[in-house]
Amino acid sequence: MKKFALLLAGGLAAIILLKTIGPMVGLLVSLAILYFIFKQFLKTESTGWKIGLIIISLMVLSSTIHHLPALIGVGAAYVLWLVYKNWNKNKNTSAKNEQDPFVSFEKQWNELKKY
Repeated sequence: MKKFALLLAGGLAAIILLKTIGPMVGLLVSLAILYFIFKQFLKTESTGWKIGLIIISLMVLSSTIHHLPALIGVGAAYVLWLVYKNWNKNKNTSAKNEQDPFVSFEKQWNELKKY
């Protein structure tokens, strides 16, 4: 039952992630442009150029706000990672629960042989 829930959550997260790849790229490009504008703003000494950079950064900021649904895609990527991590974890826990009685016997036998 857990595998089915993980499969369902993973499938839904994958669909959401694929649907929001475009806004994620747009958000990344907008943030990179804003970063370079901010660096140029700190370097410049001209008042006119600073005002121009502020106007340009406001236009790019509006584009960045437009791409905020990309955060849903980032959340979907995180959910997909959690599903992948838990999918592998379930296999290991079921194997550990099944203990062979002969393994315990062999450990005890080796301890007795030491003395």
